[in-house]
Amino acid sequence: MKPIPLIQKYMTPAPHSIGADQSLATARDFMKLHGIRHLPVLEAGKLRGILSDRDLKMALGFQGVNPIITRVEEIALEDPYVVSVTAKLDEVVATLADKRIGSALVMDHDHLVGIFTATDALKALAELLRTRLQG
Repeated sequence: MKPIPLIQKYMTPAPHSIGADQSLATARDFMKLHGIRHLPVLEAGKLRGILSDRDLKMALGFQGVNPIITRVEEIALEDPYVVSVTAKLDEVVATLADKRIGSALVMDHDHLVGIFTATDALKALAELLRTRLQG
């Protein structure tokens, strides 16, 4: 039996991120430009949280929220799911499913080095099915 791969094999390395002080309009445009649904939020190089497209759309739907004035830090999730580069794929995927969350931020010594999303999980599943279960 083969060992379970580490998350670093399937994560998206060097993910796009945004500053906590940026506007919601900037975040919306950035996510649209790059076709991403999860955006790590940094402040002075330190992880501060994560912004999902769902949270962004919900916030923009509230009356009185001005996307040019409201800052990312005001709606970002402050306690995102964070894993080490040495986390095992099965444990990360199980946690994402159990907690019904769409991404894990991958850290190496307090530095954001990757993101692992549901899309990455599906790509990993496809690869594992092709390489480990072919008959």
